[in-house]
Parts: sequence; structure tokens; C-alpha cells
Amino acid sequence: MPPQLIVALDMPSSQSLPDLLQGLPREILWFKVGLELFAAEGPRALETLRAQGKKIFLDLKLHDIPHTVERAVAAAAQHGIGMLTLHAAGGRAMLKAAAQAAQAAGAHAPKLIAVTTLTSLNQTDLTEIGISRALKDQALALGELALASGMDGLVASAQEVEHLRQHFGPGPLLVTPGIRPADGALGDQKRVATPTLAVRAGSNFLVVGRPILEAKDPRAAALAILNEIRNASGPA
Repeated sequence: MPPQLIVALDMPSSQSLPDLLQGLPREILWFKVGLELFAAEGPRALETLRAQGKKIFLDLKLHDIPHTVERAVAAAAQHGIGMLTLHAAGGRAMLKAAAQAAQAAGAHAPKLIAVTTLTSLNQTDLTEIGISRALKDQALALGELALASGMDGLVASAQEVEHLRQHFGPGPLLVTPGIRPADGALGDQKRVATPTLAVRAGSNFLVVGRPILEAKDPRAAALAILNEIRNASGPA
């Protein structure tokens, strides 16, 4: 499967979504609905995407007691989503409960993607919350836990993806946020990468929000990123 672009819909409402979808290249299939939009509109935020045959990456980063997460996964599976995120730090019991709920959903089951370490964190941040492992080692440890507990893939920055891909092989889906063009602003991200770096590190899905949504010409910005992904996917 060639690497794919996921456009992150980090917006307060879906009112402008139809115009955005009309303006973006039709070849973009995946769109991320995160906490801001889902908290504002709930499942209604997904309706336009479903109506246009788009694939939905529901990025809620579930992290709660196993029973609650199990029920949340079962509920989310009824909305036609393709991927759903959870925090690997929720632990083995929570992850297994989520996997069981997805399995019970049958054909409606989303792929479960476990977040290892947020791309807004760096080594100093980990130390402050009591984690002494290096970022790379933390991502690997949580990745092993998540995949052993039935997750389909992992979220990690490009700095960790290469290590994860080498360790786990081609099987897991690896999703990389914090993607920025070489001249793009960092925003609140600390561990960012260009599309080329992420693809060559082994990412399956590259998540891009502000560099497209806030561009003067979102279509041109999206096309540039798509072209970079295609070029990086070819022979080095």
C-alpha cells in the first residue's frame, strides 16, 4: 500500500467542509476528525465525509478504564469510520477491551491505532511526567504493548517511525502526525518532519492539517504534499 495523505479537519465546525472538499484534490480519500470538531458536533461532523465516500480517521485518543473504552469503541464502530485512535498508555487491559469491541463489530470495525507519544512532547516533557526512557525507547515499549494487545497500528512521529518499522516489520499501520513542508511553521508541534522524511522512514499515513487548511491556496498546498509523497515513495 503506497503512503497516503490524511487531511486533519482541525476546525470548530463542519460548516465550511463541503467547500473545502470541493476544492481539494479528489484523490485525497482520508480525513481526520479530532477532538475539537467531534466535541462541537458529535457524529454529525462525519455526515458530509460519509456522503462523499471519504474515509474517516476518528482521532479521539481514547484513554479510560477498560469498560468505558470498550463501549466507546463499539459506539464509534457504528459510524462508518476507518480508523480510531487510543492511547497506548491506557494499558494492556484497556487495549485488549478495545480490540474485543472492534472484533465484535465485524465488518463495521475500524482499525485501532495506538498513540505512543504525542508529537507536541519532547524529552524534557517526558522527564517532567516521570518517564526516564528516551523518546525512541518509550515509543518502542508502548508499541510492543499495543500490538501485542491487538492494535492494528501506531501513531508516532517520523523520528520514531523508522525505528518502529525496523523493529516490527511491514505489518503494523504507522500513522505520522506533525508533518510540515520544509518551509512550514511548527505551530505547537515539537517533533515534526517533512513528507519525504516520513515516507522514507516507513509511514503509511501522513497527517497534515494547518499547512493545508491555513494555506492561501489549500488545493495547491495539498497537491504539493501529494507530489512529494509520490516522489518519496519511488526509488531513493
